[in-house]
Amino acid sequence: MRAYKKLLFLTFISLVFQSVSAQEANRMVLADEIRQSIENLMINKWYPSAYDKEFGGYISSFEYDFSPSENQNKMIVSQARHLWTLSKLMERYPDTRHYEEGAKLGLGFLLDKFWDQEYGGFHTLLDRAGNVLENNQGAKTAYGNAFGIYGLAAFYHASGDPSALELAKKAFNWLEENSYDPKYGGYFQSLARDGTPLKREQQTPSTTTTGYKDQNSSIHLLEAFTELYQVWKDPLLKKRTGELLEIIRDRIVQEEGYLQLFLEADWTPVSFRDQGRESIKTHHNIDHVSYGHDVETAYLMMEASHVLGLTDDYKTWEIGKKMVDHALKYGWDEQSGGFYDGGYYFPGDDTPEIVKYTKNWWAQAEGLNTLLIMADLYPDDPMNYFGKFKQQWDYIQQNLIDHEYGGWFSGGIDKQPELKKGQKGHIWKTAYHNYRSLNNCDLKLRDPSHLALTIKSSE
Repeated sequence: MRAYKKLLFLTFISLVFQSVSAQEANRMVLADEIRQSIENLMINKWYPSAYDKEFGGYISSFEYDFSPSENQNKMIVSQARHLWTLSKLMERYPDTRHYEEGAKLGLGFLLDKFWDQEYGGFHTLLDRAGNVLENNQGAKTAYGNAFGIYGLAAFYHASGDPSALELAKKAFNWLEENSYDPKYGGYFQSLARDGTPLKREQQTPSTTTTGYKDQNSSIHLLEAFTELYQVWKDPLLKKRTGELLEIIRDRIVQEEGYLQLFLEADWTPVSFRDQGRESIKTHHNIDHVSYGHDVETAYLMMEASHVLGLTDDYKTWEIGKKMVDHALKYGWDEQSGGFYDGGYYFPGDDTPEIVKYTKNWWAQAEGLNTLLIMADLYPDDPMNYFGKFKQQWDYIQQNLIDHEYGGWFSGGIDKQPELKKGQKGHIWKTAYHNYRSLNNCDLKLRDPSHLALTIKSSE
């Protein structure tokens, strides 16, 4: 009998080890697929093709086959995202020398063209040569300045170039002087060229977001400040990063587990829920559930908490998990994978209704990254995050990655097949979302401790 029990025990141990080995092998297969996709179907298509060696900075727009488009205006957001991506590529592939060359093109354009020498702050939109567009008048946003900081901080980390850090500091201080709200905290998004926050007037159309605070600029300011704090341990920067984390987590995230898109100065939600379906539809850009932003923000909050050294920050992890679970429960395509673009809590309903069934590229990229993080944080959770991670990667390969011309379609072709011929790049679309996601997933699949986002027991 003892021999029999011993045999059963050894058999059980053998099966356990086989299961662990199989999971590890599965992770390595996925990691290899993702790395090949990064190198063969993404970064080699964008770079050096995007380098604007005539005017500096980056070519903004590409057609479906990566031929340059006609309109090549430049926006601070996409230019800075290219700078961030190239800075990370410099660190990941130090032997590929042209990444540094490309990053310096971006740094120079931000220093010489996008930074407003008269009023400070980054312009939002310029022409290809770096001139302010007449119909834009140099208007500025907190969102755009956030990405300027983001790219500059990453380049300083990769290169040690002091001019990048100095400009990032100037941008942070400019936001502090102009965009920061000392009364209610957080930052005003829409700014005049001289930095004055733009207010809502009686004649401001209800469909215009001018004068509101919003989740999108808030989460990307958090992202940018987190990046900057890693290279500049400034006390005020740390304080503002912590404030943003708390505002997003405790004020912008609603009780159900989703982000309110726009809010008044005092963080009162802007909603059209009680005005009927037609009004709700008209104001969709201001008021709906954005599942992509929810899963992205869960990651950004956990990253900020980790970088700030908040080792006992159970609330951030709890809210982050709640947001991901809400998105999976109500905004996830169970059959094919992928997160839908929009939902809405109509009056009297306890659950949101899908109001936009498309699946944009950035939400799928951010979802992939966050699902793997959740899988390693909560391996036994009934949500089965790792299973959904694998389903999401299959979805991306089948419906977003262009295996003929490279790059990603701007949305899932299961819902929008016409996007096969859509632009691969424009002022709102670079390789930033998908490179960050795939790079994080590649590294984390090989080493689950990557990003070091771990939870200590609260007991």
